[in-house]
Amino acid sequence: MDEERALYIVRAGEAGAIERVLRDYSDKHRATFKFESTDEDKRKKLCEGIFKVLIKDIPTTCQVSCLEVLRILSRDKKVLVPVTTKENMQILLRLAKLNELDDSLEKVSEFPVIVESLKCLCNIVFNSQMAQQLSLELNLAAKLCNLLRKCKDRKFINDIKCFDLRLLFLLSLLHTDIRSQLRYELQGLPLLTQILESAFSIKWTDEYESAVDHNGPPLSPQETDCAIEALKALFNVTVDSWKVHKESDSHQFRVMAAVLRHCLLIVGPTEDKTEELHSNAVNLLSNVPVSCLDVLICPLTHEETAQEATTLDELPSNKTAEKETVLKNNTMVYNGMNMEAIHVLLNFMEKRIDKGSSYREGLTPVLSLLTECSRAHRNIRKFLKDQVLPPLRDVTNRPEVGSTVRNKLVRLMTHVDLGVKQIAAEFLFVLCKERVDSLLKYTGYGNAAGLLAARGLLAGGRGDNWYSEDEDTDTEEYKNAKPKEELLKPMGLKPDGTITPLEEALNQYSVIEETSSDTD
Repeated sequence: MDEERALYIVRAGEAGAIERVLRDYSDKHRATFKFESTDEDKRKKLCEGIFKVLIKDIPTTCQVSCLEVLRILSRDKKVLVPVTTKENMQILLRLAKLNELDDSLEKVSEFPVIVESLKCLCNIVFNSQMAQQLSLELNLAAKLCNLLRKCKDRKFINDIKCFDLRLLFLLSLLHTDIRSQLRYELQGLPLLTQILESAFSIKWTDEYESAVDHNGPPLSPQETDCAIEALKALFNVTVDSWKVHKESDSHQFRVMAAVLRHCLLIVGPTEDKTEELHSNAVNLLSNVPVSCLDVLICPLTHEETAQEATTLDELPSNKTAEKETVLKNNTMVYNGMNMEAIHVLLNFMEKRIDKGSSYREGLTPVLSLLTECSRAHRNIRKFLKDQVLPPLRDVTNRPEVGSTVRNKLVRLMTHVDLGVKQIAAEFLFVLCKERVDSLLKYTGYGNAAGLLAARGLLAGGRGDNWYSEDEDTDTEEYKNAKPKEELLKPMGLKPDGTITPLEEALNQYSVIEETSSDTD
């Protein structure tokens, strides 16, 4: 009944009546995502009627009402088949200001039309393969980049940027060719990085360092949503970026990593939005060549250095040897380097562990990132080692028992998900400089057996990567307990069914085989 009445007015009514009936339809079906199949044909005809209205000279308010209903109807894939034509796509492109290269975004009254047109395009492209193909033919990605360039420095059109970026994300998700076009032809990497700079209001203090106001206000909801969409689009653009071939690429990735460092140090309007923002930053950092991740840490400024010295002077005498300290402004410092971003990543990792679910999607990206950072950058590894594997003082409880980060990671080493336990073990192994004796010291033989067996290191030794020979001192508690420890040994079954050390069991089976061969 709703579709019949709306269709009748759309076909025969004037602009005011069309606006009223479509506004009523929109209000009633705003939260509708599933539609009755019996009214499918009516919805198709309503879509066709709306497109015919949109090509007429009608008031802006009527355009918005038409687009709102079209957005609702475009949630139904079956309705889109007959209405997704090149002509109808071009109507939406025109309304979204995607066809006009030189047209500036000066008329604020047109902004709602642009936003609603972009929303419709998002739904149609997502739900229609024909629309996806037409997007390539119409060069939609280039048009979206042009629109972004018009509004990248404008503060009051975040909704336009947000849905432009969402559509760009969808296109680059659905078409690998568009990823390549964005990366090279359209210069999507610097463009999208600049969008992030604008969303975060970044002020650069050095080539790869930005000023962070720890007492500043959180990002607004609009700025946060815009940044999240830009991060997702950048992920698709850089998903295949494993190597840096040119100096210009290296510089651009370092700029992006510096922007992501800034992202990790700010917060969104809510705790959930902050986690979503940081989660997307972690995913994108995983695409950055590891050699460019050195910008996640930076030397202290002169003011911070002076403050660190003051703080160290205030520490008890038995603590002044420790290289890690917390400044008065809560900056994490290690060995003269600002480690705030790494500390945020570590806390993010621990929160994901504490969630206790979706480890593969939620935990493995940040664990992989911290592992690669630790393997490639000595200061990051040493800082994380101090945080995750501090000098061992609790020698009475098993390594997996307790609430420290070490205990939580050790528990993951025997997780049922193979990918999760492998990356958790790998992270701890790298923090131990891939030395078997050091890993066993912190995790125990049983927890480490899987990784050691996979690497052929059950008998001891170290991994293939080279690490600096910084000292790894034992605490007095560990020195006293070490001689009393009962080391676990691999065991096997003897021919008579009793348990014996594995080497002895294998020897007995060898003797039986030789005897059997002699009697043949």
